[in-house]
Amino acid sequence: MAEPSPRRRAPHAPARTPARTHALHRSLHALRHAAHRVDAATPASRDRAVDALRAVAILGVVLGHWLVTALVAEDGGLHTASPLQHMPWLAPVSWLFQTLALFFLVGGHVATRSLATARARGESYGGWLRARLARLLRPVAALLALWTVAGTALLLTGTHLATVHTLCKLALSPLWFLLVFAALTAATPLVARLNPLWPLAVVLHVDVLRFGLHLGPSWLGWTNLAAGWLVPYTLGAAWARGELHSRHSAWALLLGGTAATAVLVGWAGYPASMVGVPGSAVSNLNPPTLAAVTFGLAQCGLALLLRDRLRRATARPLAWAAVALVNLSAMTIFLWHQTAMMAATATGLVAGRLPGLHTAPDSPAWVAYRLAWLPLFALALALCRAAFRHHEQGPRRPRNRPSEVVHRHLPPTKSPHHA
Repeated sequence: MAEPSPRRRAPHAPARTPARTHALHRSLHALRHAAHRVDAATPASRDRAVDALRAVAILGVVLGHWLVTALVAEDGGLHTASPLQHMPWLAPVSWLFQTLALFFLVGGHVATRSLATARARGESYGGWLRARLARLLRPVAALLALWTVAGTALLLTGTHLATVHTLCKLALSPLWFLLVFAALTAATPLVARLNPLWPLAVVLHVDVLRFGLHLGPSWLGWTNLAAGWLVPYTLGAAWARGELHSRHSAWALLLGGTAATAVLVGWAGYPASMVGVPGSAVSNLNPPTLAAVTFGLAQCGLALLLRDRLRRATARPLAWAAVALVNLSAMTIFLWHQTAMMAATATGLVAGRLPGLHTAPDSPAWVAYRLAWLPLFALALALCRAAFRHHEQGPRRPRNRPSEVVHRHLPPTKSPHHA
């Protein structure tokens, strides 16, 4: 009997070469090794859930803006539009990606603990505040410089004034958040022990005057810009003081905030969208309304409930390395994500008016196309991060100088006195 011939591989499915397999294994090994180094360099006392919540907040805002902001090319110019204008049933998307309350929750928690540590070291308030604001505001200079040059160049080349206004407004829109966040950080010694019910009461009374009684000056609503975000900020301070460790308090925030938001949207006439919708008479975000604040309370409650799960998840080196990577460039990502989207949109104009990129967001097909464009936005943001992250992280250390984090937190190799 003749021996069966060996099975041959189909010509359309070539075998992976040993060199490619070896290169892949080396890349994965290097990635795992880097993740383990980051994990080992992290002090055991660090609450990784806080960093995970900050990363979630950053990515939520970025994806939310990319999904609900469209630059429509019409009449030789660009103007902003939102799919929420044409498809109100997409409002739940804003519930998933409007994560600003998490920013302020984490910010209040971190600032309160940082201030207490600085005081224990004998550091002055001024020194503490300068250190806190330096990394927060340092990346802003690069953004302002680039858009000053870009806006001037657009005007000199004959670009329509409305288009330049649209682009600059979109690029610089993240700065309002930084101004409010910086102000609350500076006020930490005054508000660190403030009961969150006080700013919540201010928001309630302002909305009663605005929407219930139709009284007060036109600027009254902007009082909520500070009071509204002070609510999650003071919740973060209470968390730092150990007052929100009980799951009962977290459930109370989640259920109470959810119920209050449902009542305000269902029966009090507040918009269902938690972000601004062009052309809408009332925005839940500019300035914050009572519905936005109660929604933020529900978000904070959910975040507090998930703390233990986040700690377990980030105990894995790869997951923690990803969280640490986002946190190292948090402000750079936040400041440049709109610029990245606009750069990708402008580049796409070379190929013509592309669906989901330059067309009106008025159909489910636009949503499908926009989802397909997200990887391009992410690539543009990665390039922006590579170009501008040093403005946030400071000058790079010399190659022969060890990392401060690794040097400080790895077990000492010499005597404790020398370490």
